Amino acid sequence: MIASVSGVVAAVSPDGAVIEVGGVGLAVQCAPGTLAGLRLGQPARLATSLIVREDSLTLYGFADDDEKHLFELLQTASGVGPRLAQAVLAVHHPDVVRKAIANADTATLTRVPGIGKKGAERLVLELRDRIGPIAVGADGASGVVGAVWPEQVRQGLVGLGWSVAQADQAVVAVAEKATGSEPVPTLLKMAIQLLGRTR
Repeated sequence: MIASVSGVVAAVSPDGAVIEVGGVGLAVQCAPGTLAGLRLGQPARLATSLIVREDSLTLYGFADDDEKHLFELLQTASGVGPRLAQAVLAVHHPDVVRKAIANADTATLTRVPGIGKKGAERLVLELRDRIGPIAVGADGASGVVGAVWPEQVRQGLVGLGWSVAQADQAVVAVAEKATGSEPVPTLLKMAIQLLGRTR
């Protein structure tokens, strides 16, 4: 298996890149976030996962090993192939995906094109116990509030007059910034500040 590639970026397209390694150009499928970090003619290292099919060999590339491991874990769930797993990482940061699965936050998971409510519930059911540690705060405390905070923040925002859709968007945005150690009132305040800008 090709675990990583290091070389010069020879080409970049909307859905992938060519990394030249020892005179050989390797085509690597990448999510937009990974592609954004690549510069034509500059050296790059990508963690990779090789998907072997009867009629093809496809190399998927990631900014780091964390994304790669989550990409491979997602595919162990029934109905999830490499394209859907990559779509998840194109929409959400790995920590957001882990929190969503650990907290059974299907609203966040269904924001990924190709994942419906049943698919999101299946991901939670099959991966919840294997998703790994949720983002740890700077003081080393694990995200204990993680199990309940999204719903509490969502309810708080709806109670304050925002729509469910706005509340869901704010929860996703806060999840991307949160370390997992903040108390719920702090997370609610972050969400209100974010929504204040969009009014």
